[in-house]
Amino acid sequence: MRDTAEGWEHWRLTRHDFEPAPRLSPAEWRLLSPRKRTLHDLHRAATHANLPLLQTPMTKAVTKLLHGRVMTNALKHKPSTRAGVMVTGGGYQGKTETGCEILATFEDTWRELHHHLNPDAVPGARDLHLPVAYVQTPVTAKPKSLCKAILNFYGAPLNPRMDLPDLIREVATSLHEHGTKALVLDDITRLRMHRADDQDTLDLIRAFMSMHVTLVLIGVDIPGSGLLREGRHDPRTGQVIFPSSRQAKLHGLEATQTERRFDLVELDRFRYDTEPQITAWIQHMAGIEDQLRLLDAHRGMLTDGRMPEYLFQRTNGVIGLLERLIEDGCQEAMDGGNESLNEALLDRITINLAGADDRDADAGEIPPVPAASPATQRPTAGKAKRRKARNTVFDDRGPVAGAGA
Repeated sequence: MRDTAEGWEHWRLTRHDFEPAPRLSPAEWRLLSPRKRTLHDLHRAATHANLPLLQTPMTKAVTKLLHGRVMTNALKHKPSTRAGVMVTGGGYQGKTETGCEILATFEDTWRELHHHLNPDAVPGARDLHLPVAYVQTPVTAKPKSLCKAILNFYGAPLNPRMDLPDLIREVATSLHEHGTKALVLDDITRLRMHRADDQDTLDLIRAFMSMHVTLVLIGVDIPGSGLLREGRHDPRTGQVIFPSSRQAKLHGLEATQTERRFDLVELDRFRYDTEPQITAWIQHMAGIEDQLRLLDAHRGMLTDGRMPEYLFQRTNGVIGLLERLIEDGCQEAMDGGNESLNEALLDRITINLAGADDRDADAGEIPPVPAASPATQRPTAGKAKRRKARNTVFDDRGPVAGAGA
């Protein structure tokens, strides 16, 4: 759980600690004792369930913009409004994991730069140094519930009699005294702009930009969600510019009406239309293939022949769906003793996202799963239907053989 200071810190420090299972040949595996075989198989299953986050051309673009924006804002000393970042894309495309990894890397760098001390520490105070705060947007967000979610990250005591101005001041105090440089609000498209409470919540979020923190908003299809309806696109800078927030005027968060700016970057799915896109997909398959620990795995298992195209058809290039298919396929291969991935085995795997209870389907957080291709719809024994013969009366069969000879 990364939405508390303790949980975020534990994840940040341990996120690269997992050691994958060693590679063994079938002969080496058979030499193990029954107990060691069981333990090794469990380690292999854990390896397949914890595949690392691989860099893609899309994540590189997000990394360049997000890390650069947060670092630049963190180094600013002048009292100007910090530009924010919006990370958009479809469901199951790795937006949260990519954003958290980028910000955890920023925090590692920032802590080392300041010898793990808060450069803005309040004299006489011993507040935790928390350069990054990660908060999930409440499903039914209101200005008060959002403030409480942020304060819950810091473990700040909450008085039930606090009104909204008091909560806003507590948020500002926590951000400043903990040295927070980036505030992440995940699942931001849970806000519905047809509801007055959600409009007020978005307005409050923009007001937070006066607290000298970089706002990072992550959500599904932000351009289509209505969150940008008050903004205008600046073709010169590529930024989305918003007017001053009403909450800022009401609660004194700023002295002047300052425009709010956001960089909008999309973490897109893989495509399979051009040669560079196909090459990028195959390279990603090669990276995944290198992480698998199936006993009969071989080079080219996921990259040779029709396999790359098949995997793309099954997942539509969505990283989360690909991960689910590979993970379930590896488990099926181990259980069945095949110890390798192929189309026939993967045909038996159904990608089912029905159990994703922490996802809001109405906000687009669960993507459509591609329907099975004709190649995967093979009739089972005893149920195959004979196709009706096609009428060939009017077919043009060309000149009669030997005519005119």
